[in-house]
Amino acid sequence: MTVTSDPAVFDGTTDDQYWLAIQQVTADLERHADLDRLCELSATHPEWPVRAACVRILGASFADREAAQRAIAAATHDTVDSVAFTAITVAGEHRIALAARDLIGISGWPSNFTRPAYLRKPVGCGAALTKRALIAIFGSEDPDELRRLEDQHFADVLNRVAAVKQRSAQLADAVLVPAGPFIAGATGTVPGPFQMNDQDNPLRVVDLPAFYIDRTAVTNERYNRFVEETAGTTEFDHPDQPPRPDHASAHRRDPRFNRPEHPATGMDWYDAWAFARWAGGRLPSEDEWEKAARGADGRRYPWGNDWDPSRANYVERSFGNSVHDLRSLESVLVTVGPSTPAEPVMPADSLPEGASPYGLLHMAGNVWEMTRTNFFTKADLDPFFKGRQPVEFMNRRDAFYSLRGGTWTSPPVCLTTYYRGKDLLTDKHNEIGFRCVYPAAG
Repeated sequence: MTVTSDPAVFDGTTDDQYWLAIQQVTADLERHADLDRLCELSATHPEWPVRAACVRILGASFADREAAQRAIAAATHDTVDSVAFTAITVAGEHRIALAARDLIGISGWPSNFTRPAYLRKPVGCGAALTKRALIAIFGSEDPDELRRLEDQHFADVLNRVAAVKQRSAQLADAVLVPAGPFIAGATGTVPGPFQMNDQDNPLRVVDLPAFYIDRTAVTNERYNRFVEETAGTTEFDHPDQPPRPDHASAHRRDPRFNRPEHPATGMDWYDAWAFARWAGGRLPSEDEWEKAARGADGRRYPWGNDWDPSRANYVERSFGNSVHDLRSLESVLVTVGPSTPAEPVMPADSLPEGASPYGLLHMAGNVWEMTRTNFFTKADLDPFFKGRQPVEFMNRRDAFYSLRGGTWTSPPVCLTTYYRGKDLLTDKHNEIGFRCVYPAAG
């Protein structure tokens, strides 16, 4: 067993001994440079100086090999800045074009940040190193030339996207939300453990173009048709989607959730994204979802400003127990099991008395609904985690999307039209579903 594969060599060492061991490991890696081994250790070795050394050696010895280029590109996202900075520098030194997308995701388009009038927020070492690396990869600092080179570099990706036939929007059970402004945001603070202040969803006026949106959450009947029709193809998959045999729901065998009329649950954000594309639409933005839920007049619930437990499926209805505070809520939720509650969700087209101003059902309760909006930045989610395990990005801000509407385990406060939840884009829950939006003609 060599020191390169034995992290225990660093256990119980003083600082001087630790760095001496790092030097010995690095020297061994250089003497016996092995592409596959270096690629593996650059991502998995528990000591970050070893990961950084692997990246440097990959650049020095194997920069022309695709496997090395991919490992270097992946290392630009290492959780330790010194490793990421090493990878960024190596990518620039060896002009590794394959890393361009990763670097652009860190710092933005080089043709933007080389323009004299381009405003940038305060930056640190990572942004400066990334800018230099991208300029080296593209070979220019002129913003117009960079724009041309960027377009050329990503032409293949853009052509593949354009080549996908635009499917007709599935509007058989969709409703039109007309263009115009609406009152968005919290109409007051949310007290207690669910506290949400006006910085989270500030009160404001938002003007949106017209769009169509599904009247109900996507049902199992409809989702299963998508799974059947897309078997064996990746045509509709998100480019960042982790490998999977199909888009089948994780809860398709659970009779409490798998009835045809139930809202589809048990899929992750990538599954929902693919379904929306297959249906000729996309996931709604937070603003689109909120307008569809509350109309233009800023109401707290889809049906009005006053809470009415008969109009929504929420924790007290699904469990049959009263909930008065966080303690009582938690005492109910810990009873969840294979048969408890017996009927957690309701049919997607039930409770018409709880409809929104546009006739949408269950915009409060039953299941949380996914959006395409990043919970933290409030921009469209643009994940880039290909080849990484969820444990590697579960604390990354760009891995969380916004949820809206509350679910069968939620108290009333989470069912307000402005309440924001979040979830990791690879998680699959029986509490989360979705509906799609579609472009309006003209």
